[in-house]
Amino acid sequence: MIGWQTKTGSLLTPIWTRATTLCLKQMLFGVALGLSVMFGSTSACAQAGLPPELARAWAQTKLPESSLSVLVQEIGGPQLFAVSPEVPRNPASVMKLVTTYAAVSRLGPAYTWSTDLLIGADAKASEQGVLNGPLYLRAGGDPIFLLQDLWRLLRDLRLRGVREIPEIVIDRSIFGEVTIDPSTFDGSAYSPYNASPDAFMVGFGALRLVFSPDPGTRSWKSFVDPPMAGVQIDGNVQWVDGVCPGSPNISTDIAMTEGTVKFRVTGKAVGSCGEFDIFRLAFSQQEFGARVLRSLWQELGGVITGSIRSGTIPAGAIIVASHQSPPLSEVIRLINKRSNNVMTRVLLLTLGAEAGRRPATVAGSVQVAQEVLARQGLPMKGMVLDNGSGLSRNGVVSAESLAQMLQKAWASPVMPEYVASLSILGSDGTTRNRLRDPSTKSMAHLKTGGLRDVRSVAGYVWGASGKRYVVISMVNHERAHEARSFENTLIAWLTAR
Repeated sequence: MIGWQTKTGSLLTPIWTRATTLCLKQMLFGVALGLSVMFGSTSACAQAGLPPELARAWAQTKLPESSLSVLVQEIGGPQLFAVSPEVPRNPASVMKLVTTYAAVSRLGPAYTWSTDLLIGADAKASEQGVLNGPLYLRAGGDPIFLLQDLWRLLRDLRLRGVREIPEIVIDRSIFGEVTIDPSTFDGSAYSPYNASPDAFMVGFGALRLVFSPDPGTRSWKSFVDPPMAGVQIDGNVQWVDGVCPGSPNISTDIAMTEGTVKFRVTGKAVGSCGEFDIFRLAFSQQEFGARVLRSLWQELGGVITGSIRSGTIPAGAIIVASHQSPPLSEVIRLINKRSNNVMTRVLLLTLGAEAGRRPATVAGSVQVAQEVLARQGLPMKGMVLDNGSGLSRNGVVSAESLAQMLQKAWASPVMPEYVASLSILGSDGTTRNRLRDPSTKSMAHLKTGGLRDVRSVAGYVWGASGKRYVVISMVNHERAHEARSFENTLIAWLTAR
């Protein structure tokens, strides 16, 4: 027996994997030694391909065998089966598992980022609150520096008597030239998932468009958060009565002319759904950060009379206010559960910077990540990490390499924080709406991935027997989205073991 077969057609031919070749050699060796050895080899061969139930589920997708890599292995135990485990494939956002594990194992779960405000050694504020020199902002590459964090940082400065600032200089030198064009990947320049990384990234660089219901007039009132001069919402969202069906059907276009930004909004929203918001990119990270600084400082009653620019901090500058991020354990939880691309990009750059590769670049940070894994006995053969987020057509990794890494992570000191960062099946994150039956809900911690021609899932599954399994499934095909049902069958099959 060379591989599982099915009458439905997709897996009628043998599944030739490295495991299959090994099994065939064992069988031939068994013939020379006796039937009892041969039967043992045949049993091992049965694990080379898909079990019958899963073979039928795969056949129903009508996808070719050549598009699939799948591997299931008991944690600390034998491999149940594998199909093309050595083939490097695009994993989409499952690649975040690699970046987050490299980062948390190198930096530690308690690692934090600092964003500091400084003034020159001889600078001071007058009795009227006028600062007699530039305010410096030292950007630390915090991947989750939100609007409220910047507001609190500026408020701390305001409480120290500063009202008027002649100039703000932002020191981004922890990173090199890492700016990307948000339209490059798929042409969606205004989609937040395409945001560029930056050492000073506020609220991921996205504007929030808020729509609040007014039942009295049966209309939607809208505003932009944070409010900015020259940014407005145009168009109209149609009010609809009835029971809330889910997310509103809204589309936006952006018109930009001479510093003015208009969001032209169209669509319908059911009033009973209540207030909702959407996020859009409109500026580079550098311009967005500058605009937010002006807006929030003005809200606090302050004035910035000069420019906001990038530069360096002079020796002897004094910290006057500082913000500490949440620990890395919380950051990777947001990255993996919500599959945040730009946070992952910034995390990869932080890994490079903390390894001494300053100013950090993507290429240098990728090299650091690979070195971190290699020191743990994880060569990740054939892997192309690219930007670390999986939002890439070039990134590839094999199921075999991912399985080895997940096994290593399970046995590592950072296992609790790492596993907790993954989506809980049927409960939260990107798998919150999948397999919610009591027999499967919460029985897996998983990371999912999806691009136009990629479907993937990887992580840990708890079987009914109490055994735990590593599972990886990656499909690269123009109809890869049809593999979702196979993924669900695979995970449910494991939970029942």
